[in-house]
Amino acid sequence: MKEIKVPELAESITEGTIAEWLVKEGDQVEKGDPVLELETDKVNVEVNADASGVIAELLKEEGDDVEVGDVIAKVDENGEAGGSSDDSSDKKQEEKQEEPKEEKQEQQQSTAAEQKEEKKQESSEQEGSKGDVIATPAARKRARELGIDLSEISARDPLGRIRPEDVDTAASSKKEKKAAPKQEKKESKKESSEKTEFDKPVEREKMSRRRQTIAKRLVEAQQNSAMLTTFNEVDMTNVMNLRKERKDSFLKKHDIKLGFMSFFTKAAVGALKEFPLINAEIQGNEIVKKQFYDIGMAVSTEEGLVVPVVRDADRLDFAGIEKGIADVATKARNKELQLEDLQGGSFTITNGGIFGSMLSTPILNSPQVGILGLHNIEKRAKVMPDDTIQARPMMYIALSYDHRIVDGKDAVQFLRRIKEMIEDPYDLLLEG
Repeated sequence: MKEIKVPELAESITEGTIAEWLVKEGDQVEKGDPVLELETDKVNVEVNADASGVIAELLKEEGDDVEVGDVIAKVDENGEAGGSSDDSSDKKQEEKQEEPKEEKQEQQQSTAAEQKEEKKQESSEQEGSKGDVIATPAARKRARELGIDLSEISARDPLGRIRPEDVDTAASSKKEKKAAPKQEKKESKKESSEKTEFDKPVEREKMSRRRQTIAKRLVEAQQNSAMLTTFNEVDMTNVMNLRKERKDSFLKKHDIKLGFMSFFTKAAVGALKEFPLINAEIQGNEIVKKQFYDIGMAVSTEEGLVVPVVRDADRLDFAGIEKGIADVATKARNKELQLEDLQGGSFTITNGGIFGSMLSTPILNSPQVGILGLHNIEKRAKVMPDDTIQARPMMYIALSYDHRIVDGKDAVQFLRRIKEMIEDPYDLLLEG
C-alpha cells in the first residue's frame, strides 16, 4: 500500500485546505495523475499520485486543513479499479447460496425463542406487581424488533396495557428525534442567526484560507509600517488622444489592445529610477534597494485580491507590458497562477478605477514600501494656462508609502513625476 502525502509546496507555505478531491475510492490512477486540488495562502495547487494503482482510502475530506507531510490517501498498487465492489458482489453471491440452510436454522431457533419469551411474558403479566410494565405479547415482540424500551412507552389503553400501535408511535417519535440533528445542521445558518447577538437575521460563512491570509497580511502591513498616502490628479487628455490615434495600428501589429496600464507602468518605472527608495524594502536594520523592476498588478478574483508580477517591466515595450498584464490577469481569473507568479515584486499598481472608485488609499503589499493607486476617469472643470475653464478627463492618483524610509518630499515628487509623464505621453512612447 502506497501513501499519498502533501508535498513540499514552497518555502513560505506549510499548510493548505483540501478544496476538491479529483478522485474517489476505487478509482484507477497512474503515477503523476492529479488526485486533489489544494488551496494554499497564495494559489491553488494540484497534488499528484506518487504511484500507480487504485485509490484504496481517502483519509481527509474536502474542507480539511492539512500540513506538508500529512498522509491524505492510500493507493493499492496491486488493486484493480472497482475491485472492492466486485469483492462485495462475490461475497453477497456466496452468502445468497448459503442462505437457505442458515436461514432455515435461524428461523427455527428464533421461533422457539420467541415462543419461550412470549410464555414467560404472559406469566409475568399475570403475576406482575405494581412496578411491572404491562404489555401484550405482540407489543413486546414489536418492541424487540424495533429496539424500543417498553418502560419509555406511554400506553393509550385505559388499563395501561401497551399495545403494538403504541410501540409503532414511540418508534416514529424516536426516528424523528434522530433526524432532528441533521435538519438542524442543514438550517444551521438560519438558526445561528437567531442565536447571535443580532436582533435580525444574519448569515455566517467561514472565511476561505486565502481570504484569511489576505486579511492577516493587510492588517500586518498597517501594523508593521508607517504608512502614509499622498494624492495628485492627472489630466488624461493627451493619453486618451494618443491611444485613440494608435490603438488600431497597435492592435494590428501586436495582436493586443493598447490600454492605460502600460502607460502607467512605464511612468512608474521611470519614476522609480529617479526615486530608488520607493523601489526598496527594509530587512532588519538594512535598506535593500532593488536594481530590478518587477511590477505587481493587483487583480480581483472571486476568492479575493491577488498580485501577480510582470517581470523586468523596464525591459519591455508597451506591447510586452500589455501582454504581460493580460497573461497574469487571465491566469489569476482561471486559477492557473503558480507560486512563482506571485513572488518577488518590487512595486505594485492597483486600479480601482475599473470598479468606479473615485479616490482611495491603497494598502502596501509588504515588504514593498510603495503602491500606486489609479482611479476612474471623470470630466471635471480645469483652469487652463490661459485662464480658460475646460471640461477635461481627470484621474486622481494615490501613492501609499512606508514613511520609515520614504520621506514625504520624495513621495510627492514621485507622484508628480508620474503626472508629468502621463500628461506628456509622447516621451514615454519614444523611450518605450
